[in-house]
Order: sequence, then C-alpha cells, then structure tokens
Amino acid sequence: MQKVIQFLNENPVQYLATVGRDGKAKCRPFMFAGEKDGKLWFCTNNQKDVYQDMLANPNIEISVASPAYAWIRLHGTVMFSDSHEVKEMCLQSPIVKGQYQTADNPIFTVFYLADAQAVIADFSGNPPQEFTL
Repeated sequence: MQKVIQFLNENPVQYLATVGRDGKAKCRPFMFAGEKDGKLWFCTNNQKDVYQDMLANPNIEISVASPAYAWIRLHGTVMFSDSHEVKEMCLQSPIVKGQYQTADNPIFTVFYLADAQAVIADFSGNPPQEFTL
C-alpha cells in the first residue's frame, strides 16, 4: 500500500473516471486525501454531478502519470462516510480547506475505495506491480 500512497502523493492531480448517469464515461481531476485505517480516502462536494454518478454506480477508476512516464491505475468501489476524523484529515490540504472551511460543512463528503486494486507500470519493459488494498 505504501508504494500506491507514495505514487498518489507524488502526483497530486489524478483523474477519476465514472460511468455517468447518462451511461457515458466521465473523467475529472481529483486529489488523493490520504490513508487512514488501511483505506485510501478522497473527498468531494455532494452537490456535484460526480457525487450523483458515484451514487448511481460506485465502481470508479483513478489514474495518473508521473513526469518519468510511470502511471497508476486504481479501481474500487466507492464507500461514502461522514467520518469527522477523516474530514479533518482532508482539511489539512489548503485546497480542501479553501472549499469547505470546516468538517461540519453539509456539502463536504468523504469516501474510500473498498476492494481496491492498483497497478503501477511504466515503459521500462518490466512487469507492472499489482496491489490489492
């Protein structure tokens, strides 16, 4: 798991893909918030389309490439939470803090990926590294 966390932290703007409620693929920039209790956490605004898309179909994939041309593909099932502790962790990011101000903000929601699987690969010819999280 540490390698996955390191890769996400080193490449802070990832792309989260969902199946939209219209049945079409949707991809948007997202940020990894952190790891807590063995779970990878993210946050969003519960007024956004992405939130509604994840409610309708919680199977998502996240991907990002590094400047060295390595990449990660991470997929799992979205599990929403109202954890005040996790929200406080997310608020350590100035970007998140600027959007939501407090953990009590009613539009602020957090989620983790259940049954997460990750693959880190590059163009070296070496086999990809696979992780079950």
